[in-house]
Amino acid sequence: MSIFNTQFVTKMCFVTGLSLVSQISFSQSNDTIPLTQLGEVMVTAQKETENLQKVPISVSVVDDRKVEEMNLWQTKDLRGYIPNLYSSNPGDNRNVISIRGITTTSYEPAVATYVDGVNQFGLDTYFFLLNDVERIEVLRGPQGTLYGRNAMGGVMNIITKPKSDERSGFIRADVGNYGFSRIAAGVKTMVLPQKLYAGFSILSDKTDGYYTNLYNDSHFDKQKNLLFAGNLNYLFAKNWEAIVNFKSNSGRNNGPFSLAPDSDSAIENPFEVNQNATTEMVDDSQNVSLVIKNTGPKFNFSSQTSFQKNYRYYKTPIDGDFSPIDGVSIVNDYGKDWNTVSVWTQEFRLASVNSGQKLNWQVGFFGFTSDAPTRQGVYFGDDAALLGSPISNFTTINTNIATGYGYAFFGQATYSLTEKLKLTAGLRSDYEKKELTVGQEMDFGQGDPMVTQPDTTGNVDYNAISPKVALAYQLANTNEVYGSYSRGFRPGGLTQIGSDPSNPPLFAYDPEFSNNFEIGSKNYFFNRRVRANVALFYTTISDVQIPSLVLPDAIVVTQNAGDLTSKGIEWEINTIPTNDLSIDWSFGYTHATFDNLILPGESGEVDYAGNRQIFTPDFTSMVAVQWTPQFFNYSTLDWMVRGEWLYFGEQFFNLENTISQDAYQIANAKFGVVSDTMELTLWAKNIFDETYIDYAYNFGPSHLGNPATFGVTAMYKF
Repeated sequence: MSIFNTQFVTKMCFVTGLSLVSQISFSQSNDTIPLTQLGEVMVTAQKETENLQKVPISVSVVDDRKVEEMNLWQTKDLRGYIPNLYSSNPGDNRNVISIRGITTTSYEPAVATYVDGVNQFGLDTYFFLLNDVERIEVLRGPQGTLYGRNAMGGVMNIITKPKSDERSGFIRADVGNYGFSRIAAGVKTMVLPQKLYAGFSILSDKTDGYYTNLYNDSHFDKQKNLLFAGNLNYLFAKNWEAIVNFKSNSGRNNGPFSLAPDSDSAIENPFEVNQNATTEMVDDSQNVSLVIKNTGPKFNFSSQTSFQKNYRYYKTPIDGDFSPIDGVSIVNDYGKDWNTVSVWTQEFRLASVNSGQKLNWQVGFFGFTSDAPTRQGVYFGDDAALLGSPISNFTTINTNIATGYGYAFFGQATYSLTEKLKLTAGLRSDYEKKELTVGQEMDFGQGDPMVTQPDTTGNVDYNAISPKVALAYQLANTNEVYGSYSRGFRPGGLTQIGSDPSNPPLFAYDPEFSNNFEIGSKNYFFNRRVRANVALFYTTISDVQIPSLVLPDAIVVTQNAGDLTSKGIEWEINTIPTNDLSIDWSFGYTHATFDNLILPGESGEVDYAGNRQIFTPDFTSMVAVQWTPQFFNYSTLDWMVRGEWLYFGEQFFNLENTISQDAYQIANAKFGVVSDTMELTLWAKNIFDETYIDYAYNFGPSHLGNPATFGVTAMYKF
């Protein structure tokens, strides 16, 4: 028998697919036999640290290394990389996110986004830029039991870098065509030994935009954002820690609605608009949270208090008809008392210590209050008659003062029935109450405005029950199967009917519920060189909330108008065939159609049963190949050659299914040198300059996806 001189040498850690990879070399009798395996990935999808392969949920994980390699700069960039996920916006950075055919269609998201444990309550208080990220977890399917409201399609959980005992930091610059620049930096340090830690990061994100405004032959959608984030960690007693997180984003957008009048003109004349009323949108958001947690021998306790605020307005009127005529423009600069959204949230959670015992459990409480006073004017100019208005040069001013509060109690437990079989069950009860006061005035520019609709107040409240149950069976150490049922909901509320004072001003709509049945399998194969996770799902959605934009009033009316069934399959396969080669393939298929859908037509109500859901490509697929050979022998640098192919199937943008985008493909590439401490790479996105509709409103105005872009990245870590 030969004598083994076993030597564990960690050559590098990088991400293959969407998870961590470790390379370990074993030395035997002076012969080195490299053995590469896919490493374990730990997630907090169920608000406790667990192994990804043991969680009975469809979860994708993108860690910090992959965020860098894939040039993920915004949450919208995740689409295509995550099976059955789609995300887009009309240019104002309020993303519509769809998972498995459950999509955001109003200011209440259908997919909840959390940043460092804080629920980004609505589209206005949403942070879309990514910087200093530790990992991103995307949970697919309803997650109402642990996450509550707005998690009926899933959850996007963004976790930034934690505290560090040693001083560490980074500087990164991404520069490209169309005036694109993205400069980021961050540092973390220990201020008082084993007591006080501090960190901060800053990001400047700019672009000259892609659109030209034919009206004055100028760049239309020039944007800039400045994101600052900071955190303090204080260990104030044994096993007790206080964490303060602060984030602030200042956005300035010169083309928040870069929309062609219709989808045909958007494709025929790409990246051209013709609008007479241009402006700069101010979009300022702040988010601060305080976490107090205790890690005990038997129980873990945490409290999180957060405050979110967004102030968003147009400095001058913005075009509302998307044309060069002086028809309709939108006014909303009425001072900081208006168009400022603020939200307080509080969560308490008590959990058992997850140390391998047969029963693990957690219980908690969640509460919130919200305040959203909005004031918006619709100005009818000289050409208002072309849009059907009998008079011109006046402004219709709509006020909406929305307030609300809610609370929930939740609990979930996992019990090991046998060594291989585990049962998870949970339940959540939510209560919410909303109040909305609406009023309307008409301003002719002289004298006091004329009241056309006196202030009217309405109230609505409702309950929601969100159960969950799952069974997971371990076939082998590296193979597990599971089956689950889960429920999620999107809150109901009140909506303004329109500007006609002869109509009732308010209308209540019910919550929207999703019920999901899922079976899946999580596996390692070939000595852990291949990870393959697959899931099949069947989801029903009842009381689907349908928003409609009433023109020329510019009022969004929401009502319950249908029921939907969504079913499909998805998988993620990550493999490392050789030590320096990785291949990843994610695939998703969603068939989401309405069982019934009643919408108003020209001659009465029309049933659109059988129509497809909006913002839901029937297929999403991504193949990525990355080769990282050593730069020179004994060098700490590696070459990096990466190619990506993304495919999106046919999708629709209006419920009548008359505005659509055919299937299209996007190719990306990246090349350069990398190490654990630096990166110098060239990159290109949408290499073949594919032109496609990225977002469209139900009445036609359409926004294109980004054209071919290319640039260089330089990064240094210390």
